[in-house]
Amino acid sequence: MTAAAPQPVVVLVRPQLGENIGKAARAMLNFGLEDMRLVSPRDGWPNPDAGPAASGADVVLARAQLFDSVADAIADCHYVYATTVRKRGLTKPVVTPEVAAREMRARPGRSAWLFGPERSGLETDDVACAQAILTVPVNPQFGSLNLAQAVILAAYEWSKSADRTVSIIDNYEGPASQASLEGLIDQVDGALDAAGYYHVPSRVASSKRTLRNLLTRPAWSEKEVRTLRGIVHALVEGRRGSRPMPE
Repeated sequence: MTAAAPQPVVVLVRPQLGENIGKAARAMLNFGLEDMRLVSPRDGWPNPDAGPAASGADVVLARAQLFDSVADAIADCHYVYATTVRKRGLTKPVVTPEVAAREMRARPGRSAWLFGPERSGLETDDVACAQAILTVPVNPQFGSLNLAQAVILAAYEWSKSADRTVSIIDNYEGPASQASLEGLIDQVDGALDAAGYYHVPSRVASSKRTLRNLLTRPAWSEKEVRTLRGIVHALVEGRRGSRPMPE
């Protein structure tokens, strides 16, 4: 059967200037996108500088949601692209906005783009939350897109791919949500901690980041995540007697 993919989510991670949030909202609405999510904006929210810069895209600002963390902002999403032009030491697929748009149209679940702060971009831990990296092939001698420009490039490619249709396999539950992945990551992390895996204090942070990167890279389905959680539960608790598996 044929189904339309839901609109992608635009997540601005620790944006600095209200004016830039407004310009990003203007870029979004030009291509019909209205779901903006803000993670810990530097100057708080609402911001009086956002409205004038939005140039009439007030509906986007009015509906913008505020979150304390990237994980919370993308909890209901099923595939996430982190926008960055720098290598982060993480092994993830790297795609252009055009390729990402085609992929997003081909998935039944909700996708999201992560955009970092204006000055420094996304941190490595932010990128680790995503399944793929989105990079614009700009001039290697001058890669200097501002926040609104990055948003408009991604939104334009999404809009341009609107005539594509999606074939959904019958009985496919759909991709796992980020909230489901967080449950799996927390379960595996807890099991490893209990087993003494994190025995070198100086490497705990990098080991946890690698674990997150490993588990977010595949496009797991909800059934696959449930299966993996059942496997971890059986390995940890199977010989201790029957206990209910954590949600």
